[in-house]
Amino acid sequence: MLKQVETKSVVISQQPQAKSFLEIANVSKVYPTPKGPYPVLQDVNLSIKQGEFICLIGHSGCGKTTLLNMVSGFNQPSQGSVQLRGKSITKPGPDRMVVFQGYALLPWLTAFENVYLAVDSVHPKKLEAEKRAIVREHLAMVGLADAADKKPPQLSGGMKQRVAIARALAIRPEVLILDEPFGALDAITKEELQEELLKIWNDHRCTVLMITHDIDEALFLADRLVMMTNGPAATIGEVMEIPFPRPRDRTQIMEDPEYYDLRNHALDFLYNRFAHDDTE
Repeated sequence: MLKQVETKSVVISQQPQAKSFLEIANVSKVYPTPKGPYPVLQDVNLSIKQGEFICLIGHSGCGKTTLLNMVSGFNQPSQGSVQLRGKSITKPGPDRMVVFQGYALLPWLTAFENVYLAVDSVHPKKLEAEKRAIVREHLAMVGLADAADKKPPQLSGGMKQRVAIARALAIRPEVLILDEPFGALDAITKEELQEELLKIWNDHRCTVLMITHDIDEALFLADRLVMMTNGPAATIGEVMEIPFPRPRDRTQIMEDPEYYDLRNHALDFLYNRFAHDDTE
């Protein structure tokens, strides 16, 4: 059971103790360097329920990507464990798909072929017609049915990210991992993709872990905002509950006085209590 401390309208959760769908338990990560061991993360604990949308925020160097790499299986903890459904994550797998800021599309393949490659790799025994139908369904889901035959150089940044999201969702992962997916996009495209992502998530409710540097993005998308302390030896400083009901309307949320209480609390955490020292 969560122990909660309420400050005005801002609810901060202490780390839960019970086992859950995705469990990050006492995780530390240390890298060897010529100057000695460098601790990136220390004593990170987070329990995530199935179907939750979690955003991580913190300054550069606080270990956000390192933490998500351990959930994806690209990296392993130096201490502690990361478990999905009670089983330790030791390698990448189709139950966890990653969407990167840089799209990671093969430029010589069409949008259709980029998504098909993922579907075929995970479901090689499915009938050809079924695999192609899955690809078409997911391209349509992200509004790219008419761009299926275009290659990445012919697509805008927003369209490339839509292809990457379609590719990730096409294999129906249990956990969708988003590493600042909209960070390189213009403000209008960014808001459009946030709306699309939220609609897709509302329809399918896979568990989402997303890195962001945008507080407003996190408040619109997430169930909880995980705020990281600065590195080295970064850890979770606070977990903020986002109370707005779903489905969410951006205009209504931004007219709610509680939105600004939450926003100001996160700003205070990042820029006063854990201000980044650029001289380090």
